[in-house]
Amino acid sequence: MKPAIQDASARQNSGGRLSIRSRKGGWNSRSHKLDSMEVEREIAGLPDRSTQELRLAWREFHRAGPPLGLSRDLLIRVLADELQQRADGGPNRALRRRLQTLAGASEKGALSVDPGIVLKAGTTLVRQWRGHAHTVLVSENGFEYEGERYRSLTMIAERITGAHWSGPRFFGLTKRAPTSLPAEIGQ
Repeated sequence: MKPAIQDASARQNSGGRLSIRSRKGGWNSRSHKLDSMEVEREIAGLPDRSTQELRLAWREFHRAGPPLGLSRDLLIRVLADELQQRADGGPNRALRRRLQTLAGASEKGALSVDPGIVLKAGTTLVRQWRGHAHTVLVSENGFEYEGERYRSLTMIAERITGAHWSGPRFFGLTKRAPTSLPAEIGQ
């Protein structure tokens, strides 16, 4: 049995264009759904394509050329992901909006509450502080503590402690950074 040929000439003659269609032409429309076997074949054939063919496919997907310095491997991975998303429908609008919001907040360093935690109106938060239980009620437009309304948990944490605290952290709503374990003694 002969080994597969892995040279550039074999890649250039590996077949026609990818079955990637532009946004207007296709895979996004719900009426045309790729067969999973067809998607698998397309993805499996990506490494055999020439870099020029991969760049053309990128251009068809994104209506622009790939970023400068993007490696061939990453180009293949992104195209494979695009094929899968077009075939399966990709993430829904709500998820894309949530991811955009989280990405924007993360870039600003503003993520203070664990994104998996959603505080609904009517939720009660309780925190023990110096022998006294402090209860906060979550409302539609903020928080209620000792009969007064506050717009943030941080303001309540500051009132309770007398010092500046992150409100979500004070009430245990964020994940702490993992602490390092002490080194073994006597190594």
